[in-house]
Amino acid sequence: MFNIRFLPFLLYSYIAAELLAPFFASFLILYSIFFLVRLTPMLEIVLELGIGFTDFIRLSAYIFPYMLLYVIPMASMTGVIIGFTRMTNENEILAFKSCGINLKQVLPPVIIIALTISVVTGFFSVRLIPAGETSVKQLMFQLAKKKIDKGIKEREFSEALGELVVYVDSIDPNGNWQGVYVSDMRNRQQPVITTSATGNMEAQLNKMQVTIILNDGAMHYSTVKDNQVIKFDRYQLQVPLTSLGKVKGRDITHVGRGAMSQQELLQAAQHYGPKTKKGITYLTEYHHRYVLPVGCFLLSLLGLPLGLQAGPGRKAAGIPLGLGFFVLYYVAFTSFRVMCEDQVLPVVAGMWMPNVIFLFITIFVFRRVEKELPILPEKIQNFFTDLYDSIIVPCKKFIAVNSGKIFFLKKIEKDKERLKDTFIIRANAHSRIFHFPECKNYSNKDCGMEFNNVQVAQQAGFEPCRFCKTLLNKHDQ
Repeated sequence: MFNIRFLPFLLYSYIAAELLAPFFASFLILYSIFFLVRLTPMLEIVLELGIGFTDFIRLSAYIFPYMLLYVIPMASMTGVIIGFTRMTNENEILAFKSCGINLKQVLPPVIIIALTISVVTGFFSVRLIPAGETSVKQLMFQLAKKKIDKGIKEREFSEALGELVVYVDSIDPNGNWQGVYVSDMRNRQQPVITTSATGNMEAQLNKMQVTIILNDGAMHYSTVKDNQVIKFDRYQLQVPLTSLGKVKGRDITHVGRGAMSQQELLQAAQHYGPKTKKGITYLTEYHHRYVLPVGCFLLSLLGLPLGLQAGPGRKAAGIPLGLGFFVLYYVAFTSFRVMCEDQVLPVVAGMWMPNVIFLFITIFVFRRVEKELPILPEKIQNFFTDLYDSIIVPCKKFIAVNSGKIFFLKKIEKDKERLKDTFIIRANAHSRIFHFPECKNYSNKDCGMEFNNVQVAQQAGFEPCRFCKTLLNKHDQ
């Protein structure tokens, strides 16, 4: 069916170079934008925890894989479109066709580049993104722990642990506490007071947990009816992650399904039940990491026919069309995922449906461009043209006309206000007669003098004409 005759390697390398250059340029631009968008919500936490430059670099490296899942497909499609748009505008594609080279023979370098980028995207999606999410949480946990350590000072009441108030008489160089007082108000109206001779705080990073260990002390329970005192040799007080990991209401230590490996997602789905709503959310996350890399491959291939929608005397419609298809893909992906999580569609069929749809779209568009036909059939184009002419154009005209009327009316009102504020009387220097704008003699060539108001004109010895005398009361107001 395809009967592809392979071209010399030099030509393939030339096409690949033409595609990779705009790909890397698009990647840098898109990554910078996505990085700022991703970082902006975290700035509050960054400032709250006082992250230094080294930790900021670590944080940037940890969130790097997550952004690539969306940056790479867009950059790959944009690179292919820009590359083929340039070759079309400079008649290189026309030269290929004149030499008997068809679009199918140009496909191999595009397929290799798209496949390589998709494999890299899949590696980031399956391996690096969960590791990055976990590392971000652990880094935030470490920084929150450092903040707590700094917050607990000798002979000061520390509220760094939320509803746990800690007071320490002294702290030795090893971080051990002497003379510890703890007030626990968690889920209580009356605090539980704990005192001990010594103590310390330990953090278990693998469990995302902080524990206060107290030695040789007593717990004091106070109720309305009685008081209780319990003595102990060793007591461990678990610090909840919600009180430790929340910075201005945001839980920075919660590990969600985005940080779980593929095996952990399947185990969680099996634990809750693959047909339950919660189990389905884990299954959709599992398939999500495979679906997007394949979608990246299809979008990259779709960029080839879209890049050929250019030429001398024609607008380069490849980028707008590519953006439209890219948005359409992610809208479809999100919609089908929601339907899967709402148990409207089976998980496998629903999650992979966007790729199936775009596979047929890519084949359809490629075949039409190969036959030098417009992307959309003539009937569909005529339908949208008629729709545009019958609905969009009248709406644009209506908006333009009415906005013009509104602007014109506002201008008239402004002019009236301006004339009201800058009222001018014109007078004849020989006859010593002045006229208002309503008077027919106002524009007389002999009226060369001007006054701002009636009082100034009368003080200068000028009087109104017979007609203007009837308007004196009006203009005095």
